[in-house]
Amino acid sequence: MSFTNKTAIITGATRGIGKAIALRLAKEGANIVIAAKSVEENAKLGGTIFSAAAEIEAAGGKALAVQCDIRFEDQVQNVIDKTVATFGGIDILVNNASAISLTTTEQTEPKRFDLMHDINVRGTFFVTKACIPHLKKSANPHILTLSPPINLDPKWFEKHVAYTITKYNMSMMTIGWAKELAKDRIAANALWPRTTIDTAAVRNLLGGAMLANMSRTPDILADAAYYILRQTSTSCTGNLFIDEQVLAKEGITDLSTYSVVPGAQLYNDLFV
Repeated sequence: MSFTNKTAIITGATRGIGKAIALRLAKEGANIVIAAKSVEENAKLGGTIFSAAAEIEAAGGKALAVQCDIRFEDQVQNVIDKTVATFGGIDILVNNASAISLTTTEQTEPKRFDLMHDINVRGTFFVTKACIPHLKKSANPHILTLSPPINLDPKWFEKHVAYTITKYNMSMMTIGWAKELAKDRIAANALWPRTTIDTAAVRNLLGGAMLANMSRTPDILADAAYYILRQTSTSCTGNLFIDEQVLAKEGITDLSTYSVVPGAQLYNDLFV
C-alpha cells in the first residue's frame, strides 16, 4: 500500500509513540490528523497539536491539528467532520491515546479509575465507532490500537488491576472488530512493545531517566506500525502484535539502533 494522500487519524499524537507513528507515515506522504488535547506547552510533557503538525509537514505529510478529548463524543465528531471536510475521507485510525495509573486496588482513586476507563475503553470504542462509516469507503482501511497481548498470568493483575483490565479491554475490542468488520474489509490489529519505550510517561510516572535509558525509542513502534498498515486489510487482521515480531517478519533483526543507550540492558514492558 502507498500512503500517498491516505488519511490517518491518530489520537494522542502530540508526543511519544503517537507522534512517532505520525512522522513515519508523513514521510510516506500521508495526511495526518492529530486528535489530542494539548494546545499549550506543558514543561514536563512537551509538545502541542500545533508543534506536532509543524513536524509532520516538515517530514513530508499534510497535517490537520484538532483539539480533542476523546471522552466527549461531540469533540470526537468534530474531528471526524473536519477530517472528511479537509481530506475527503479516512483510511487509517490509530488508537494511541491512553491513561495509566499503576496502582493497587487500595491506592486507586475513583477519578483515576474513571479516567482510565473513559479514555482507554470508552474513548477508544467511540472514536472507532465514529470512524467506521468512513473506513468502509477506503480502499485499504486499517484500525491499529496500542494495546498488549492478553496474558492472564496473575502477575499482570496483582499490582495494577484497574490499568490492566482497561488495556486488555482495548485488545479484546480489537479481536471483536477484526471479526465484526471483516465483511467491510476493515482490518483491526493491536501493537505493543516488547521493551519499555522512552516516553514522557516513562520519564515522569514510571522510572525516570534510569528506566528511559533501559528503553527503546518510539521509532521502533513507528516502523512496526508502518509495516502493519501497509498490508492489505483483508490479509492482516485480528493480530495482537509485538513490535519485534513485526520487524522480524520484515527481515529486520538488528534492533540496536532503537536503543536509547547503545548496548544497554533493556527492560521488558508490561504484559510480555
